[in-house]
This record gives sequence, structure tokens and C-alpha cells, in this order.
Amino acid sequence: MIVCIPVTPEGTIDPRWGRAAQVTVFDVVGGSILTAVSHEVAWDVLHDEGTEGGHHARIARFLRDHRVEVVVAGHMGPPMVHMLGEMAIRTVLDADGDARAAAIAAAG
Repeated sequence: MIVCIPVTPEGTIDPRWGRAAQVTVFDVVGGSILTAVSHEVAWDVLHDEGTEGGHHARIARFLRDHRVEVVVAGHMGPPMVHMLGEMAIRTVLDADGDARAAAIAAAG
């Protein structure tokens, strides 16, 4: 299962989904992480450049390009939750702590 999580440099969950500087895409199979690839997405900088719809489209494109099936985050607004639902991407909210452990839990 492909899980995407906004992360801090220390490897914990960044509470900011739409304003994350970095996300990690985990490939989790059978309770183990096969790969974990971090991406500098700069959504923190790009969030206020252009329209909300344009920013959501940027995130949607990233998620589609990386075949993400689950997003784990501390918080995201209702429009983003709705968009992910339309994309058939499951969301796990109110997450905090270690991103690797959260990825395994979300895939389980």
C-alpha cells in the first residue's frame, strides 16, 4: 500500500498537510516498509501562490503520479478531505509522532 505523510526533518509527522515542505511516500507491504522516498514539495511556499484550486490540483497531481492510496496527516481542511475522497484516497487525520510507525499502521 502506498502511504503519503508530511514529515519534519526529524522523521515525525508534520501537522501541516497542504503547507508541508516535505512529504514521504512509503510503500508498505505485510507490515513492513519496502521503500520510503522523501520529496521536497515546497507546498508551504506554493500554498499562497495562485488559487486554492490550483494548489489542490498540484497536490492531486503529485498523489496521482506517486499512486498514493492513503494520506496520513495531522490536519487538513474539508475541501482537501473532499478532493481526496473524490480521488478514492483514504485519509487518516489527527496523526502525530513517528511517520514510519504511522505509515505501517495506516497500511494495516
